[in-house]
Amino acid sequence: MLLECGELALCTSIDKIPSLKPLETIRDLHLSTCQVLGVEPAVQAEVEQLLSNLQQLLIGISIMQDLTNRARDSLVSFGERMSTRIFASYLRQHGVPAQQFDAPEIGVTTTDDFGNADIIYEQTLPAVRAALRQQPGGPRQVQVVTGFLGKAMLSSAITTLGRGGSDLTATLIGAALELKEVQVWKDVDGVLTSDPRMVPNTLPVTELTYDEATELAFFGAQVLHPLAMQPAIRSESMDVRVKNSYNRQAAGTIISKSRDMRCSLVTSLVVKNNVTLVDIVSSRMLGQYGFLANVFEVFRANQVSVDVVATSEVSLSLSLDPKKSWSDGEVGEELNRLVYELEKIASVRVRSNMAILSIICNVQKTSEILMRTFKVLLQEGINVSMMSQGASKVNISLVVDGSEGQRAVKALHKEFFEGPNSCMPLRNGSSNGAAVAAVAATTLAAR
Repeated sequence: MLLECGELALCTSIDKIPSLKPLETIRDLHLSTCQVLGVEPAVQAEVEQLLSNLQQLLIGISIMQDLTNRARDSLVSFGERMSTRIFASYLRQHGVPAQQFDAPEIGVTTTDDFGNADIIYEQTLPAVRAALRQQPGGPRQVQVVTGFLGKAMLSSAITTLGRGGSDLTATLIGAALELKEVQVWKDVDGVLTSDPRMVPNTLPVTELTYDEATELAFFGAQVLHPLAMQPAIRSESMDVRVKNSYNRQAAGTIISKSRDMRCSLVTSLVVKNNVTLVDIVSSRMLGQYGFLANVFEVFRANQVSVDVVATSEVSLSLSLDPKKSWSDGEVGEELNRLVYELEKIASVRVRSNMAILSIICNVQKTSEILMRTFKVLLQEGINVSMMSQGASKVNISLVVDGSEGQRAVKALHKEFFEGPNSCMPLRNGSSNGAAVAAVAATTLAAR
C-alpha cells in the first residue's frame, strides 16, 4: 500500500493527496490499532506525526512528479517505523519492559544503493553494539528494532536492504551483540528439501552450514535473505535457527558453521527461473592471454552481475539473472548493448528463458551425485546446457531449458529424497542454549 500511494501521488494533485484511498486505509489501520491495543498517548502522537510525514512525502512526490528509488525507500520505511512503536508500547502496557529503536538511528550504516543497499560492517557492528548492549545488573528490556532499514553513508537518507532484509537485520544485531543464536520466525517449518510449490513431498532440513544456507538463498530459496548469513559468517560462532510462527513445535532448521556430513549426500534442490545464458567464444587463436579479463571488464562497465560461470581458455558460458542486472527485470536494450560490446572481442550466443537447477550437496561425493543426477535427467529426456560447481564446495549448478526446470527438480527430488537410496542429514542434537535476538517487527501496512 505504501508504494501504491507513491505511484498514485504521481497522478494526483497535491490538494487530493490526503484523500488517497490507500493512504486513508494506512491511517485508519494504524490509528485504530493504537486504540484497540491501548498504546500510550505519547506513542499514538508519534504514530500520528509519522502519518503526517508520510503525507508530506507524497505531496513532495506529486509536486516533483518523480518517484525515485530514494523516495521509495523512505516510503516503505513508514510501516516498519510505526508498527515497531505500536508493538513496543503494547508490550509495556502488558508489563513487559520494552524499547523501540529505528535501525538507521542506532548505527546501521549502508551504501547509497537505494532499494538494495549493502551494510558497511566496519561502521555498523560497533555502533549497534554500543546502542543495544544491556549493562550487567541493569534493567532488562525487550528491544524492538525496525527490520530491513539502514542509513546511507553519504546522503544519510533511509535505505532498504532488499527482499527479506529483516532476516539480515536480525543476524546483524545478533553478531553485533555476540549472541550464540538468532531465531528467524517464518511461515514454514524451516528450510525444506525443495520448493513445496513445485514438489509435493518436500521434507524439512534440520541442519545446514553457513555456506549451504547462503547458496540456497542466492539461488532462489525464499526462506532467508541471500546475505543473512554474512553476519553469522563474520562471527564464526553464532547459529541461526529458522522456526515456524504457525507451528511452534516444529524443530525448524539450525544453521551453523559446520555439521556432521557423514550421511549427507544432497541437502536441497532449488530452481531459479527466467535466466539468460550467454555463450562467449574468443575470436582469436588459442593462447591469447587476457581474454577472460576483457570479457569481465565488459560486464563491469555495463554493471551486469553474473550467477554461474563455466570457462575454458578461449570460451566461457555464464548465466544472468535479469532481476539483479536490470532495474525493470526484463531482458531488452541493456542486454543488446552488452552483446554489442562483447562481439567486439568474441562471438556471442544468447539463450533466454533458461533455468538454473542448484544441487546443494556434499561435493566430496560428487561422483555419486553426478552419476545419479545424469541418469535421472537422461531418463527424463532433459538436456543440460551448462554445469558449474560453486567455489563454496557445496553447490553443483546445472542450466536447463526453462520449460524443463520443474520437471527436473521433481525427478531429482524423488531420486534423492523419496527413494530407498535417499540419505538425509543426521541430527546431532546439539544446541547452544538459544539466546533471544531482537526480532524485526512485522509491518502492519503492506509494503
